[in-house]
Amino acid sequence: MKYAIIGTGAIGGYYGAKLAHSGQDTHFLLHSDYQFVCQHGLQVHSCDGSFHLPRVNVYQCTADMPQVDVVIVGLKTTNNHMLAELLPPLLHEKTVVVLIQNGVGVEQDVEQALPGIQLVAGLAFICSAKTEPGVVNHQCYGQINFGNYSCRDTQLFNALVEDFRAAGITAGVVDYAEARWRKAVWNMPFNGMTVALNTQTDCLLKNASTRALIRDLMMEVISVPKALGIHTIGEDFVEKMIRMTDEMTPYSPSMKLDFDFHRPMEIQYLYTRPIQIAHEAGVRLPKLEMLEAELRFIDSIR
Repeated sequence: MKYAIIGTGAIGGYYGAKLAHSGQDTHFLLHSDYQFVCQHGLQVHSCDGSFHLPRVNVYQCTADMPQVDVVIVGLKTTNNHMLAELLPPLLHEKTVVVLIQNGVGVEQDVEQALPGIQLVAGLAFICSAKTEPGVVNHQCYGQINFGNYSCRDTQLFNALVEDFRAAGITAGVVDYAEARWRKAVWNMPFNGMTVALNTQTDCLLKNASTRALIRDLMMEVISVPKALGIHTIGEDFVEKMIRMTDEMTPYSPSMKLDFDFHRPMEIQYLYTRPIQIAHEAGVRLPKLEMLEAELRFIDSIR
């Protein structure tokens, strides 16, 4: 199949490079490091084996790119207002768009902007960063789960999953709504807390007070899917996420990197939208609401 990568950063760059390295016809949209990648290619430093792509199909505008079977969107959700312009040149009648993005409610808003689009949620469990041109640093993990939101072509959806597996990526198929909230169990506590306290994941768990707070925040998150009728995310999953993070390389989540590099933070879909959904379901999230307010304040004074 033919792939387009929109947002060749830590996540899109890693998965796109893995697909290209496995032989898939992959096309990358680049912005600030376009010239660098044209001249030097794309480098992936990975705990699972590093590799270099000396020649990469790169573009500065989607109007110059071919139509593809799968578009992988790795943009931050703060740039989703651009999708209505970026995506149409890439789409044919069967194209599926995979949103590998943080937060809850993303697919609904993209579908509203582009009616009839086929969407899949990509839920990545990966520690990866891109802090210099043309170089992706993959520290640990790398699994991705796919939740079918509105893809009508089952054969295409299954082929997408198999292509990822053939590229050496652990890929699973999950229920869409459950998967978005499972990801939120980790994302909502750790992204905001690392910004609010200017630290990394390991420090939050080594301190007894913040470890307890992280757990409390996770428990607030799982109360929302329960209210929505999703009863498969329980306290055992909270403990699993904490143990997993204990074993993780000390890590700055994506929001912390955005804060450090003075980029807009993804507050809307990581906090505001899920809190709104919680309120509509009759659930209050007092500690997460306080964290959201702190993040809005921090964002306003930068």
